[in-house]
Amino acid sequence: ATCGHGCKYGECMGPNKCKCFPGFTGKTCNQDLNECGLKPRPCEHRCMNTHGSYKCYCLNGYMLMPDGTCASSMTCAMVNCQYGCEEVKGQVQCLCPSGGLQLGPNGRTCIDIDECSTGKAVCSHNRRCINTFGSFYCKCQLGYELKYTSGRYSCVDVNECVTNTHRCNLHAECLNSQGSFQCKCKQGYRGSGFDCA
Repeated sequence: ATCGHGCKYGECMGPNKCKCFPGFTGKTCNQDLNECGLKPRPCEHRCMNTHGSYKCYCLNGYMLMPDGTCASSMTCAMVNCQYGCEEVKGQVQCLCPSGGLQLGPNGRTCIDIDECSTGKAVCSHNRRCINTFGSFYCKCQLGYELKYTSGRYSCVDVNECVTNTHRCNLHAECLNSQGSFQCKCKQGYRGSGFDCA
């Protein structure tokens, strides 16, 4: 079976037919499935969609049980957690719904971890890290675009000279380079390439 368009988060099952991994959807399995919007809802109280998955958390005064339900807890209500809590050996701990969040100094609210600046996030070749609340994603560097070639997605150089997205002067020639371009004034003209006289 061959899938000319590729299956980003899935397997090719037949001619251009993808079987998506759990948590993903779309013709090429490139879209995150929002489990929080499914019927019946996967969480009893609150649901947070994550890349390829989801997290359940409970309203204040309730704690998350191992089966994903929320049980009333007087001890939880007293702690006043932002995203619910759990009881471990008689100790109440507040929870954060994502690994990209950490408990703040007050031990009740969750603050974002900037994976891009802490170096926790590793983006592959020609990609840059974009931080989001509770997570991050990798985006092509400026001057590169995401293309599906030879069976995988990769960031390839944009040829600004061909796509006509350069700002070279009318009397200059455009020279493409990896991730960028240069302008050079034609013979008989002088200047930066953006201005030629």
